[in-house]
Amino acid sequence: MSVSSGESTVAKPSKKLSPTKSPEPESATGSDASTHEIAVATPPAETKPVNVDEPHIRAAVDAGLAAINEGKSKADAARVIFDLIKDSDKDAIVAAFVAGATLTPKGALTYWYNCKRRSAKTKG
Repeated sequence: MSVSSGESTVAKPSKKLSPTKSPEPESATGSDASTHEIAVATPPAETKPVNVDEPHIRAAVDAGLAAINEGKSKADAARVIFDLIKDSDKDAIVAAFVAGATLTPKGALTYWYNCKRRSAKTKG
């Protein structure tokens, strides 16, 4: 593109903006006031340490590791573990999932929820 002398290549704005005016904030009593709420993250719930060497938990962890070594999926291993210790508290089951199904703590919590939901569904 050739530019002849005296011509500008910068496009001019079609509408002039006033530098002294700023947009007014919406009224707090207006109908859109609820859309400006700020979500506050809640701190994670405190978890108590779990001893995975208790005999019933250790047996479930070993069964989960055996399932993994047989080539089964992490979900299969988690179901085996859950079936063996489903009467234990959530923290114990999640710790067993981490140790026996090679899951991350967040993944183990998701698997716990899914196993619990499936178990409740089958009880009917």
